[in-house]
This record gives sequence, C-alpha cells and structure tokens, in this order.
Amino acid sequence: MLSRRDMMKQGALLVAAGGGALRSCPARAAQPLRGGHVRVASTTGSLSDTLDPARESMATDYMRGAMFYDGLVTLDATLVPQPALAERIESDDFRTWTFHLRPGVQFHDGATLTSADVVYSLRRHLDPLVASQVRFQARAMRSVRADGPLGVVIELDAPNISFPSVLGLNNFAIIRDGTKNFETANGTGPFRCAAFQPGIRSLAVRNPDFWKTDGVWIDSLELISISDDMARHNALLSGDVDIIAEVNPRLVALLRQRGMGVMESPTGTYTDLAIRQDIGPGKNPEFVQAIKHLFNRDQVADSVWLGFCRLGNDQPLPPEDRYYNHDLPQTVFDPDRAKWLLNKNGFLNQELPPLICSPAANASVDIAVLLQNEASRIGMKLDVRRMPADGYWSQSWMHFPLGFGNVNARGSADMTFSLAFASAAPWNESHWRSSRFDELLALSRREADEAKRKAIYYEMQTLIHDGSGLCIPNFITSLDGYHQRIRGLRPHLGGHLMGNNFSRFIWVDENAGARETESAPA
Repeated sequence: MLSRRDMMKQGALLVAAGGGALRSCPARAAQPLRGGHVRVASTTGSLSDTLDPARESMATDYMRGAMFYDGLVTLDATLVPQPALAERIESDDFRTWTFHLRPGVQFHDGATLTSADVVYSLRRHLDPLVASQVRFQARAMRSVRADGPLGVVIELDAPNISFPSVLGLNNFAIIRDGTKNFETANGTGPFRCAAFQPGIRSLAVRNPDFWKTDGVWIDSLELISISDDMARHNALLSGDVDIIAEVNPRLVALLRQRGMGVMESPTGTYTDLAIRQDIGPGKNPEFVQAIKHLFNRDQVADSVWLGFCRLGNDQPLPPEDRYYNHDLPQTVFDPDRAKWLLNKNGFLNQELPPLICSPAANASVDIAVLLQNEASRIGMKLDVRRMPADGYWSQSWMHFPLGFGNVNARGSADMTFSLAFASAAPWNESHWRSSRFDELLALSRREADEAKRKAIYYEMQTLIHDGSGLCIPNFITSLDGYHQRIRGLRPHLGGHLMGNNFSRFIWVDENAGARETESAPA
C-alpha cells in the first residue's frame, strides 16, 4: 500500500467528477433524505461581508453567494464548466459567444429570469464604482447584448476558448436587472436569504421554486464565521456546528478519533515565495535559481502540511490538472548548488532583503523559518520579517523583493496563466516578463485542437518553471471537517467545501452514527 508520502510524490491523490477517495467521506445511505437544519463555520467574517456577488472576496462570501445565486455556468468537481442558467452555449470562433437561457427560471421575488438580467449583471462589473473583484476578467468582454428574451451575445476583445470557465467564477452570478440594494439577496439560487448580519451570521432557507429539480436536500443552513482555529474545531467536536472549513492538519487525527469526518480535496492552492525580478537580488537569475534549490520541499511537506499536500515544481498547475506538464525536471533540494551560485555572485557577503511573511498567507511564517534555517547552514544570512495579517494583501504583498503569497485554485489553466504570469497580469507576483509566454497565451485561447493546446500549455509551464521568480514548494490539500450525520460532501479540485458550493449537495442522515456502529467490524 502506498504511504501518504508516496501518494504525494507520485501525484496519486486524484479526484473524479463523481467522487474521490472513499476514506474522505462516510458511507452513504441508500439515497439522500430531505429535511434538516445545518450549521456551518467558516474562517473569515467582517463588517465588509457582502451579498453583492461582484464584491465577494472571501471564502465566506463565496459560500453565502453560492446559496443564493446562480451563474450562467458552474464548475464541476474537476473544474470543467457545466450548464447552469445557460442551458446551451455556442461559439464558432471563440470570440463571439451566444448563451441560451433556461426558460421559466424565477428570482426569489417571483420575477422571471430574462436576458436583461444577464446583460445588467455582466455589464456592472465594468463600472469602477461597483468595485468588482473580477473587473480585470470582465474587461475582456467588448460587448454584452440581449438577443431576444432568452438569448445573450457576448463579444470578446480576442478569442478565448476558456471563456465559459471565467463565467463559472462566483462573482459572475446573475442578479435581477437594476438591483442596487444588497441588504438581502434576490437571486435564482437554491436558498432564499432569511437573515444576513455581516460578520456574524447568514441564514438560508430552501427555495421551493428552485429551477433545478434534483438535489438541494436540506431545509435550512446557518453560516457563521469562527476565525480562531481551536474555537472552530471545538465547535465541531461539541456539536455546536455540523461542518467546519479549513481543518488544521495537526488536528485531523483528533477529529477522526472523535468520530468526525475529514474531507481531503487536492487543489491547485499553494503558498509561494515570490522573488521580484525587477528590483533587488532577484534581477540576477542565478539568485532565483539558488533560492529554489534551498527549498527542502519534503521537509515543508512533512513539518508544515503534515503530508496533506503534493510536491510542487515551481509551476502553477497541480498534478491533478489535465494540462499539468509531467515532463518538467523536478527542482531538487541542493544546498551545495545553491551555495555555489550565491558565492559566485557575491550574495553570501551581501546584506539581503528580508523574507516578508504573514499569517495572512497560509503557513508562510513556518515556511520562511525553514528557508531561513537552510540559508544559515550554507553561511547565508536571511532575515524573516513577519507582517500583521490585517492589511497584508494591500500593503505588503508584491511590494517587497522577497515576499510570500497564497494563491487559491483557479477555474482553468487559462485563468492561472492570465491572472498571474502574463506580462500585464494584475497578480504577477515576481514581475516576470516573457514575450514568448504572452504569445503562447494568445495562441492557446484560439486553439480548438485539445492536443495542440495541451502542448502549448506544456511550453508555458516550462517557461514559468525555468524563468519566473516564483518558488512553489507544494500544492495544498484542502481539509474540511464534518459530523457523520452530514452526507453528500465530495472532494473537489476547487477546495474549500466543494469549491464553496457544498450547500447544494449535502443532506442529513440523523441515524448515521448508529448505522455505522452496527456495521463496524467486531
């Protein structure tokens, strides 16, 4: 049997669209049961919590939005776009897209969905006053117009075969035409908003007029935020909540010993060190190469993630991605090579910029200390500067020569590349520039042949691996905890409770504990 380390190294933790590792979820009853109330604890909450899909920015926002709203498409467990409010999507050139809406879909206030609602919802992302979190992606839409009551035509600035995946992002959910007040939610989603208190709680009740005939089993769901790690886990153990997001790897064994379930979802989420290549020592490519060789990836996996991860190779697609480049040589831990490169360029005798880290970037403080220790062993002084979580993303991230980031799974390879590695990307952490990469990105977006597009993506990953200043030691396995009475949870490449869409699939089996006790081996 493969050990967890072997599974990690071989990229063997896989997810299929219909399920995942059996150990991640309890045995199921014969069929889902309708009814029940579920309480869920997420990790983040503040007075800036919102019911405006365009402004959602935190996991709790996304979970809440998934309860109340729908998009034109949805991303399945393998992040492949599937029809939602649009029952059919057509494009001949990948530049002009026609979306045919489902007839008879109702908003929570009883109004019927039309093309006018979609046009309004998508166009408002372009308004700077809306402060949309996906304005960068929305700017690719040159025009959005209605084509009859149930047709919408979107013309892009340039062809993009992956455009439907963009519309699968939670922020592109559809609201009613003219909506400006978001004190409550008026969507087409599976639940109606019964209460919303920013930073405190949201209460959702099942929508009896939901357009989708299958699924949505529970009667109601209460979503709260518990930022303190131990308090969140204790709430699950005490029965105060039924589900928690982001289980601490160090508490997985305890939860399982106490009869709780822990769902493991391999994701494209990673914590990285970004070495800026436009300022400081990162302007020298051999400094970047040396730092990459100083990362002891196995040690990070064991001591930081406790094995709940897969090996990273300084390129941003995880091993589960269908476009992952398996041919890239693995960046190895080689302190002797790192020392030679640093000494050759005089960096061992220089005062270097500190490593900027923060609790805001998941586990970056622990990873920074490990890297600092490895540097000290080869005679390199590397200071660690811990920044407060509050304001880290706006005031510290990408502002220093050496700094840590934390990147969530993207909906497609195209989004990964365009948001973080293209020359004009808004989140190009290492300020890497490659004209060849930009050329390949444009080429991939109009390539209909799957094999040819895969070859293009392979070359793009090679360019990132060899040239960018991003060090990606591991891909993180998302961990969510739940009481055994909760059924329907399945691993998802989007992580975080089925890509934040768990509410649509879970159901309650009050007899689960008794049934499993009876069936347990003597």
